[in-house]
Amino acid sequence: MKKLSLLIFTFFLSFSAFAEIGRWQTNDYSLSIQYNKEVQPGDAVFARLILKPRTKKIRKLTGTSTASMHFFTRVSDGNEAKSIDKTDMYIINKSKEASSPAKNDVLLAGLPLSSYCKEGDYELKIIFSAFGQPEYEFSLPVTVIAKEFVSETIPLNASNTAIKTDTSKTRVNQINRLNEILKAKNPESIYSLSAFSAPNPATRRTSFFADRRVYAYSNGKSSTSLHYGIDYGIPTGSKVRACGPGKVVMAEDRVSTGWSICIEHLPGLYSLYYHMSRLDVKEGQIVKQGELLGLSGATGLATGPHLHWEIRLNMAAVSPDFFTGDFTFADSQESRTYR
Repeated sequence: MKKLSLLIFTFFLSFSAFAEIGRWQTNDYSLSIQYNKEVQPGDAVFARLILKPRTKKIRKLTGTSTASMHFFTRVSDGNEAKSIDKTDMYIINKSKEASSPAKNDVLLAGLPLSSYCKEGDYELKIIFSAFGQPEYEFSLPVTVIAKEFVSETIPLNASNTAIKTDTSKTRVNQINRLNEILKAKNPESIYSLSAFSAPNPATRRTSFFADRRVYAYSNGKSSTSLHYGIDYGIPTGSKVRACGPGKVVMAEDRVSTGWSICIEHLPGLYSLYYHMSRLDVKEGQIVKQGELLGLSGATGLATGPHLHWEIRLNMAAVSPDFFTGDFTFADSQESRTYR
């Protein structure tokens, strides 16, 4: 594997709204990458890689472009870089046949950041093979900006205490089933490349993403946990809509979360909707952005009527607010140039 050499590649970075843009060029192909350089704990680092043939030799190739993302701490004060996370990128413009000559390849992926991620400088490494050619790698800077999170204590009555401490086979099986769903990363599941919208127009939030929670049980005991989504304080019967296009991969009644829905949007990217009073979609159904999923409620572990909206990326909970921006860079000038 080779590192990109400035003697071979011309390179520069420019800033455009949500995305930092880097470009390289060889005699055979050009490379453009967009990524969000500045993030907060609990957000995600997304990157869109665009590979474009420049010579007849490359255009005749039938090899598939591949790439992976690797997130590291930066080398500082004599300390070595430490690997934090990695993921494979997936092609989002699969319009050519496997045996067809090379055209533009566009790859995308995201890495979730823990809400406990410390502020500071980090490194995003991209390893790629253009059209089946030898692998190269390059690194880009990422800055994590500090963010404060809410701490709260939630008293639970006897009914909610029983749900929170339930160790029944039914609840364990439901947890395992959802984990298996969220673990799946099907590279063919490209349903949505646009920014998400909130599932309800309400602006009143009763809980926020990554709240640090203490649950005070009715028996005098307690436990601590993170809140993985956003709670909207809306009356039972309020309309709940899909935040983006996707496939319903779960629609069922669960012990902890009541009537619940999970939608797959991209490989490893899912949205969840909890505590509903009615479901209007079924597992396997393809939904559009804004399509009615059902009505909100207070089923499962709930201290009152509300909607819990959650986003998972590679199984990790990430801030839903992050995805209401152009996180795939679909609307950027750079992306439009290479369509």
